[in-house]
Amino acid sequence: MKPMYRILIVDDEENVRLMLNTAFTLSGHHTLCARNGVEALQLFRDSQPDVVLMDIRMPEVNGLEALQQMHAINPKIPVVLMTAYAAVETAVEALRKGAFDYVIKPFDLEELNMVINRALQLQSMKEEIRELHQALSESWQWGHILTNTPCMMEICRDTAKIALSNANVLISGESGTGKELIARAIHYHSRRASGPFIKINCAALPDSLLESELFGHEKGAFTGAQGQRQGLFERAHHGTLLLDEIGEMPLNLQVKLLRVLQEREFERVGGNQTIKVDIRILAATNRNLAESVAQGLFREDLFYRLNVIHLEIPPLRQRHGDVPLLANHFAQKFAAENQRDIIEIDPQALALLNRWPWPGNVRELANVMERAVIMSTGVVIFAEDLPLEFQRGSTAPEGAPPPAAMPGSLKEAVKAYEKQLLLGALARHDGNRTHTALELGISRRALMYKLQEYGID
Repeated sequence: MKPMYRILIVDDEENVRLMLNTAFTLSGHHTLCARNGVEALQLFRDSQPDVVLMDIRMPEVNGLEALQQMHAINPKIPVVLMTAYAAVETAVEALRKGAFDYVIKPFDLEELNMVINRALQLQSMKEEIRELHQALSESWQWGHILTNTPCMMEICRDTAKIALSNANVLISGESGTGKELIARAIHYHSRRASGPFIKINCAALPDSLLESELFGHEKGAFTGAQGQRQGLFERAHHGTLLLDEIGEMPLNLQVKLLRVLQEREFERVGGNQTIKVDIRILAATNRNLAESVAQGLFREDLFYRLNVIHLEIPPLRQRHGDVPLLANHFAQKFAAENQRDIIEIDPQALALLNRWPWPGNVRELANVMERAVIMSTGVVIFAEDLPLEFQRGSTAPEGAPPPAAMPGSLKEAVKAYEKQLLLGALARHDGNRTHTALELGISRRALMYKLQEYGID
């Protein structure tokens, strides 16, 4: 059975309201009608429609003003704007303010139905995505490792094999590359998946506290030890313990860790009872441990115990194919967390993201996309929503000379050719933006940005 949706129609012209009401009612939908922005806002609050179709030019509260207020009430409901003025600037402004799309009067009912159905389908898809995100947040899934580059795909295949063993694993790579993500994947796809996964950052605690955290302590073992306390080795029994930043562990604790790896036993600080544990040790580091061994900063015997299997995670600058994939993933993730409806990333913004060297790797990309979602004012992330250094196109420290620009003749030739493609496609479809976008294989929004860029009205 075809689903029935609630469509709020807003127009100050009675004949337009009547025509749209009839068309959508005959299509099996329930309609609500408003004569102006004030009535529309009241109906919007009371009925929470599935989609809004609203004129831009209206008395009292115009369509753009009503759009912003609707977006503040519930940004998840798509709003399609109608205008009798085919100005590209007006359309782009509407999209920037959060409109799903716009149509120009007099409009073709078939085209309008396409836009409305696309908005309704998008709503349905977003609900499914929200439910999926909720399900994923409650249980670990292999799909949390997102990649489409061969080097990372190979690591994922290796990780799947490693997970089935009980071997110690050393995971190396720059900060922010996703070492903990790999460690979690190993644990949750191992035979220990039902046991605990515990992580400790060896660089975050002073020596005395780190020893107590790992091994636990007895009452009175030191000043402030008012009771017996289990350490992480005990808590990780039948599970996995990730020692993050293992290269920062002091030498005296490295000796004690070596015993746990060899004998699977230890004593709490201040105690004499030997405690046996069944745990798997994973270690992660952004250092070259072989060099640390040569410098006398890391025990050689411990290095070989930890380095039974070595996984080296490449930095994001070597995985440029992953940047668009991860950027869109983080945009949707942070949009859901902030109750925003980010639909896509503008091509210019995506180009800036692709050019960035990402010294902070995936963690930096996540932070940039969270900021972009917060700074965006509509459903599209634009270049101006990115940090200033991205907008300047700088990939070098401040004060360094800018990179050489592309030769003007080639750049101008490419722009001229692109403009001709746009004009030709528009002419073939008598100015119909929807059909033009379909022919060119781009979204209607992308088409509108290009029309504005080239001054095509």
